[in-house]
Amino acid sequence: MLQVTAHPLEPLALEFETLGSIEGTDKWDWWQARTAFVPGDDPLWITTMSETGKGVSHDFHDVYQSLSRDGGRTWSKPMLIKSLQRVKEADGFEISPGDLWPTWHAKSGMVLTTGKTFNFAKGTEEKRLREKVSYAVADPRSKTWGEMKFLAMPEKDHSGRKITACNAGNHQRVDLPNGEILLPVRYVADVQKHNYTSTVARCRFDGETLTYLEHGTELNIPRDRGLYEPSLTEFEGRYFLTLRADHSAYVTSSKDGLKFDPVREWTFDDGLSLGSYNTQQHWLTCGGGLFLIYTRKGAHNDHMFRHRAPLFIAQVNPETLQVMRKTERVLIAENQATLGNSGVCRINDHESWVTCGEGLMRLGKRKGEHNKVFHVKITAKAGE
Repeated sequence: MLQVTAHPLEPLALEFETLGSIEGTDKWDWWQARTAFVPGDDPLWITTMSETGKGVSHDFHDVYQSLSRDGGRTWSKPMLIKSLQRVKEADGFEISPGDLWPTWHAKSGMVLTTGKTFNFAKGTEEKRLREKVSYAVADPRSKTWGEMKFLAMPEKDHSGRKITACNAGNHQRVDLPNGEILLPVRYVADVQKHNYTSTVARCRFDGETLTYLEHGTELNIPRDRGLYEPSLTEFEGRYFLTLRADHSAYVTSSKDGLKFDPVREWTFDDGLSLGSYNTQQHWLTCGGGLFLIYTRKGAHNDHMFRHRAPLFIAQVNPETLQVMRKTERVLIAENQATLGNSGVCRINDHESWVTCGEGLMRLGKRKGEHNKVFHVKITAKAGE
């Protein structure tokens, strides 16, 4: 059992405000919805979403955006991003960018979204080994997006294994003051096994092109699909990485964002398992505290697919890398839809947003209803 610190942290108080939502359509759900905040005299919030079929998983098509100029209270009608449409290539494969995470890049003044490609043979059969790190750049002044591009990764990893199917789908990144980017990625080192290794790549971004410079510790567990969908944050001069696994969830930390300590499974501060598995977790920093966004089992939610609702938030002790159980709160309540694919948008030191689209409604009592994309504003209480 992990040892807690001699001086446990005092819980930080947060306030939640539900902002405006974006509704799906009769034909499509909005999945993988995430928001970027562009500061300035005329601040702008941009939520991107994947147009997703209601019948089967991973039926991803075009990417849309919706804009807000009033702090998320109202949103524009979703508009197609033409450069991020699903396209058919000469070899018959249909390619769709997806699992995107848009974030304002302060050094360049651009919005950079990173993610992956979905690759479908004959339009329906997904081929994961063809995945790539995809990205696109938006100029917030014109609200237009450039073409989908791909990050060139090295041929082999540190141990000489071939890097295959590298992608950054659903990965939370850190932008450094000098404009460089710490981008978590995952890849397959053995094409005979669907087992991911995760690492953090240090990249250069000049406002147009994302360029690989180096990558750090290669993190893996040999069971199931390995470690994947890593998310990174910086807090008080240290870097924290959370990783998805099929049976559990893992965490580690680093002094420089590249060289990480051995991973450990997430637990509460009483030593018991967090219970999050086979889905994403993401970070939020607010009011001088470090927080985790996650779903877990053990919340009277056995009827939910992979226990992916409700969506929780709780404070993390950065010294022990444990979730402080008494701080856990429901951020978005369970309502017969999964909430595992969320995103965090940092506004400033005292405010962040969580964006989350409802998923897999066909499995619940709300089959046939339109799904919704929720935006929740999180602020540190005055004096915190």
